[in-house]
Amino acid sequence: MAPRHLSVSAPPTPRPLLRALRIVLILLCLLTALAVPGPAGADTPRWQWPVPSPHPVIHPFDPPEDPYGPGHRGIDVGVPGAGTAVHAVEAGTVRFSGTVAGRGVVSVLHADGLISTYEPVAGSLEKGTRVRAGEVLGKIAGPGASHCEEQVCLHLGARRAQGYVDPQVLLGARGPSVLLPWAAGAQAVAGSSEPRVGIASAGSSARATTGSPVGERIALLT
Repeated sequence: MAPRHLSVSAPPTPRPLLRALRIVLILLCLLTALAVPGPAGADTPRWQWPVPSPHPVIHPFDPPEDPYGPGHRGIDVGVPGAGTAVHAVEAGTVRFSGTVAGRGVVSVLHADGLISTYEPVAGSLEKGTRVRAGEVLGKIAGPGASHCEEQVCLHLGARRAQGYVDPQVLLGARGPSVLLPWAAGAQAVAGSSEPRVGIASAGSSARATTGSPVGERIALLT
């Protein structure tokens, strides 16, 4: 009689062991999810203030009706006085650090093309320097450099391409932004076929009666 071949099967995995493996897998998934940072909340400001508290806003943002019309392309923030350190509102690369129309100016290019500008500032970093959020860019220039009559101030601007953005929106100090197109027939920026636009926060007026003439020229150069 031919010998009979018996098949040998592996013993079944005990149920307690399977349950333990499932628990381990679930824990690993939870730990992985917690380790990956999520997007910032809608109420989290993108920018941080460039000067210490209380940083009062003396003149708010008000875009002009046309590229060369009167307006205020940024905000004026009160500072204790000349020599106050000015910090980067966000990480980026120094795009310009020098003098425009006799006034010290620093501008920083950020990752998505947004540009922050600071004046009057005696810059301490060279063009092309990478900076972290909060890093010192320079100091408020000496007496007489500020254009604010009430007190020494920092003019903080923000723009993307040829559009100006309300810095207070980026700082979390104002509500949602509203796109304000230039008036029909407004001239385009030299070398560009696209008209410029301004962005104001909800509730702001379309024009300002006060502003920084020097800051308006600086915005075109930096």
